[in-house]
Amino acid sequence: MMLVDDRVWALFKGHWQHTLTYWSVFFSFGLCIAFLGPTILDLRCQTQSTLQEITWVFFAQQLFLMLGSALGGLFKKTLRCSLSALFVSSLVISVVFAIIPLCHHVLMLAVAMAISGTAMGVIDTIANLQLVKLYQKDSAIFLQVLHFFIGLGALVSPLVADPFLSEGSCVLGGNMTANSSTDLHHLRSYLAGKGTTPLHNVSHHYHLHTEGIITTNVSYAFWIMALINLPVPVAVYVLMYRERLFPCSNHSPRLLDKEKNSQKDHNIQGHGGLFGCCNYADVKDRPASYFLLYILGGAVLFITDGIIGSYTGFIYTYAVSPPLSLPHKTAGCLTSVFWASVTAGRLASIYLSYRYTQQQLISVSLAGMMVVQCLLLILYSSPVFLFMGTCVLGLFISSVFPCMVALTEDMVNYKGCATTVLVTSAGTGEMVLQLLTGQLIHSKGSYSFMLVGMISSCIGFTVFLGLIYIQHLHRSSQAATSKEIAMTEKPSSE
Repeated sequence: MMLVDDRVWALFKGHWQHTLTYWSVFFSFGLCIAFLGPTILDLRCQTQSTLQEITWVFFAQQLFLMLGSALGGLFKKTLRCSLSALFVSSLVISVVFAIIPLCHHVLMLAVAMAISGTAMGVIDTIANLQLVKLYQKDSAIFLQVLHFFIGLGALVSPLVADPFLSEGSCVLGGNMTANSSTDLHHLRSYLAGKGTTPLHNVSHHYHLHTEGIITTNVSYAFWIMALINLPVPVAVYVLMYRERLFPCSNHSPRLLDKEKNSQKDHNIQGHGGLFGCCNYADVKDRPASYFLLYILGGAVLFITDGIIGSYTGFIYTYAVSPPLSLPHKTAGCLTSVFWASVTAGRLASIYLSYRYTQQQLISVSLAGMMVVQCLLLILYSSPVFLFMGTCVLGLFISSVFPCMVALTEDMVNYKGCATTVLVTSAGTGEMVLQLLTGQLIHSKGSYSFMLVGMISSCIGFTVFLGLIYIQHLHRSSQAATSKEIAMTEKPSSE
């Protein structure tokens, strides 16, 4: 049995260079989103900062990723703008990797992270949007591959960094204990997801020096990642050259000229980024159901991406806390297990997106998430089920984002704004729910981690059912409007 039919394969062959380029920039996204957690203690040594100070770089990256997602829509007006933004953004990621070893003050590092976060947000919006424009009703399968490349990059980044991480204190300035390596491993795993969470009294438990001789070799990891990422902007540049998008080649034929007319309508929709989607002239005659589709679609991704952010950020903290009290090294594997299952789930969803509709996949995914979170809540004292549940949760949640993008764009007839709204909502949810979960864990205890996940999953499933209902009302409204127009035009034509 073929994975895809001849029609889908023909579509891919017609757009293979564009598609591969968009997939590659998402590999850059994955590289950039996963490196900070493992390297954070070595960066603390490099900047000679405290734990409270260094965690602000997480917040800087998350905040500007959200802003970059909203601003990414500014560059979607034409193919030239989109590819130019992707080229600059992917090149910026390589440059940031290269200059991180030169950032010897935490403020400089936070600025670098803010710049990389903005680039990541632009990539997130444009790559999703361009694939939807290219494939429209067939975009789901290609979006699944796109998001598979995030997981691939997120797996590669820690592997590159691991050989260069310090085993002991990377600032020599005081007494070393026999358990310093174990303590640092525990602290590194604890910090891996604390981008928006205050550390409270962590520094009282871990006495890390800020003054002394710096012995970290993490610079080599960043330079290697900069080189690994460098072919990505080169690929975008080559695509721009093939598309004759440079001023000196305006009179040369372009690869997509044969599709110029079919894409013209899509290129002029939704100008001006996130806020351009609210242009009064474009929306003044829209029914209320049209706006509810955006709101509910964004709400689903706000919740599901928030669950991903909070789960990767706090599963280690939950595992090492009572009643589980797992060993530090065992608990440290949970985040890797989750990301590996997300990546495997997106790989499997490439085929599933071809066989089943987006609505079916999202329904099963959200229901599965709800069941798994419920079981994790009930079997909270079982280490074995924690690993099993983490794996299954990653498989269920993996396909929600690309399927929601494809489904919502289809609901609003590919106006271009849905992708910008959804990507921005997802980034906001990841930051907000992570902050909420962290505050509850510190104030109410580790059990609230699973409780928040369960409640969020139930809300997400309920919101999705509301989305399906509003979609039915919207289509009924459109059908009634079309019928009225046809009836008014018929007498005039006679």
